[in-house]
Amino acid sequence: MKITVVGVGHVGLVSAACFARWGHEVVGMDDDSRKIETLQKGGVPFFEPGLPELLDEVVSAGRLTFTTDIERALDGAEVVFVCVGTPPLPGGGPNLSYVEAVGRNVAKHARTSVVLVEKSTVPANTGARLTQVIAREQAGLDSPVSIDVASNPEFLREGAAVQDTLHPDRIVYGTGSERARDALREVYRTVVEEDGMPVVETDVPTAELIKHASNAFLATKISFINAVAQVCERVGADVDQVADGMGFDQRIGRQFLYAGLGYGGSCFPKDVDAFIHLSRQVGYEFTLLEEVERINCEQRNVVLDKLRNELWHLNEKTVTLLGAAFKPGTDDLREAPALHLARMLLEEGATVRIYDPVALANVKEELGDAVELFDDPIEACRGAHAAVVTTEWDEVKAIDPQALKDALAYPIVVDGRNALDGEALAAIGIHYQAIGKPAPRASA
Repeated sequence: MKITVVGVGHVGLVSAACFARWGHEVVGMDDDSRKIETLQKGGVPFFEPGLPELLDEVVSAGRLTFTTDIERALDGAEVVFVCVGTPPLPGGGPNLSYVEAVGRNVAKHARTSVVLVEKSTVPANTGARLTQVIAREQAGLDSPVSIDVASNPEFLREGAAVQDTLHPDRIVYGTGSERARDALREVYRTVVEEDGMPVVETDVPTAELIKHASNAFLATKISFINAVAQVCERVGADVDQVADGMGFDQRIGRQFLYAGLGYGGSCFPKDVDAFIHLSRQVGYEFTLLEEVERINCEQRNVVLDKLRNELWHLNEKTVTLLGAAFKPGTDDLREAPALHLARMLLEEGATVRIYDPVALANVKEELGDAVELFDDPIEACRGAHAAVVTTEWDEVKAIDPQALKDALAYPIVVDGRNALDGEALAAIGIHYQAIGKPAPRASA
C-alpha cells in the first residue's frame, strides 16, 4: 500500500520504518525541516536501538522517503497515519491542535480517497472531532474526496520500539467503515500472518480509550508498588521480594512492579493526566488516577529525604545523578524523574552532576550550565558527597563498588532504581539506601 506518516518523532519514524519493512511504500512527512534533512542524509534525530539499521535497510530499498511537503506526501496515499505530538496543556488535557492541523491539511490537499488514522495518543471522541473538522474544511471544495477516520493506537516502548512494532503483543484498530477496516487489515496483514498476535477490531472511541486505559493501568501498577515500598520501609520488609511474591500470581504479573523514582517519559504522565481530564469532562471524577499521579510525584521527595538524612542539608553539597533519561535505551528526557530531581536539588543549593551514556546533549538543552555533565560515571562521582542512581543503565549497574567508594568524598549511595547490589556496596563501607528495602549494615 501507499502509506503516509505525518510526524516523524519516536512513534511516527519507527512506524514508518516498520511499515516499509513489511513491503509498503511509505512517505514520512514532518514540517521540521532540520529533522527531515537529518533523515535524508541518513541520520536519526533521536536514540533508539535498532532503528538506524532498519532505516538504512528500507531507505536503501526505496520503500521509505521523507519530505516537508504535505502535497507530495499525500500524492497517491491510501492510508495516512497521524503521528504528531499531543503535549499537555496547563489545564491538564492534551493539546490536540497538531492533530487538528493534520486533519485540515488532509482535507485540503488529498486528491484521492484516503483513510486517516490516529496513531498519536488522543482522548476518546477525537475521531468524531476530526470527522467534523474534515467536513468543515471540505464544505467549500468543488469535488471533495472521501476521507474515513480510524484509530490505531501504538503500544511501543522507547528503547524497544522497533521490536515492539515489528512483533507487537496485539494490534488494535477502531473504524467506522468497511473501507477503513479493510485498509488497516491490509496494512498489518504481513505481521499478523507471520506472528499471529491478537487483533482487536472495534469502533473508533473504544480503540482510543484502550490506549489511555492501558497506560493508566501500567502507571497505576508503578504507583501501587511505590506506595507498598513506603510501607515496606516502615516495617522492615523488602519490596523487591514482595513484588516477586505478588508477580508469581498470573492475575498480577511481575512487570511494572518495580519500586523507585516513579514513571516518566512522553506517555504515562501525559496520558494519565489526559484520562483524568477526559473523565472529568464527561462527569466522572477519576480519583484513583489522581492518587496515582500524587504518589508518582512524591517519589522524588522520598529520594530527597534520604539525601537529607545522610547529608543533614543539601546547600553546597555535590550530588551526582547516575542517569538522566527517563528509562534505559533512550535519550528521551520528557518528564524524566532525574531532571525533576536535579531541579529540586538546585533549588536547595546543591551542586548537581549528571552522568548519562546517551542523553547529555539533551540535558544540556534542558538545564544549560546549571549542572555539570559527565560521560564517565566514576568521574562524575569523584569528590561528590553522594551519588543517586536515577536511571538503571547497564553502565551504571556495572560500576565497580570499590572504584565508586574511592571516587566519592562521602561513601553515600541512594539507589532510586534498586539497581545495584546493596550488600556488595555495604560490605566495603558504602552507606547504601534503596527504595522500600532495609538498609544493609556497613562494615566500615
